[in-house]
Amino acid sequence: MPFALITGASKGIGKAIAESLASRGYDLLLIARSSGLLERVAAEIHTATQRNCQWLAVDLSGDQAAETVFDWCQNNQFTVSVLVNNAGYGLSGPFEKYSAQEHADMLHVNIISLTKLTRLFLPGLLRQPAGYILNIASSASYQAVPYLSAYAASKSYVLSFSRGLRQELKTTTVSVTCISPGPTDTDFVNRAKVGAKGIKAAERFNMSPRVVAHISVESMFRRRPEVITGGMNKLSAFFAWLMPKSLVENVAKKLYD
Repeated sequence: MPFALITGASKGIGKAIAESLASRGYDLLLIARSSGLLERVAAEIHTATQRNCQWLAVDLSGDQAAETVFDWCQNNQFTVSVLVNNAGYGLSGPFEKYSAQEHADMLHVNIISLTKLTRLFLPGLLRQPAGYILNIASSASYQAVPYLSAYAASKSYVLSFSRGLRQELKTTTVSVTCISPGPTDTDFVNRAKVGAKGIKAAERFNMSPRVVAHISVESMFRRRPEVITGGMNKLSAFFAWLMPKSLVENVAKKLYD
């Protein structure tokens, strides 16, 4: 049976998506940085579902990371019918707080590796009776976010790329779905170094990874084009489109400065 490949699968939304897909009968290919976490997650899912759970520890900020993942699948004859591009992270605070390399590493994970993985696995997906690409963006995809400037821009890329590719593949067996979660109870705020005001604001609207994963997987199999999780996040995206950009961006700025 073809596998579902999930990046960023060691915790949070990625782990919950992996669990959901295993419960639906999919064998799994789990990708993340930490071999210890991956090994534990793979064992837990296998014990709970008896599905085949293979894993590969790789840092997707590396120049050849996507090729490493693809070659691993090719060498082991793992056929992929579901590609979940979930890996990603943010850097919060003034743009100059981080080095050029730190920004480049984040953008490589959020944009370059996602794009390369999609390109590398697409020919195989097109050979499947039904293929699925699930890209995880963010509610920040719909507006500029001062003090999360590069992160929000990277997620806007994910959303726009997903929309365009979906139209390109419209007459094929492969569908593309983009999910834009809002605040989720994950390690994002810690890795992004979000300040107290941002954390407090996020806590008001936090969704659990399991809920986001359920929405994501259901939307993918229903071949929906894009979904914003949570009613308040949908409303925020609507107002971001409706209201003057300067006003929306000033409100966002106050959350993260």
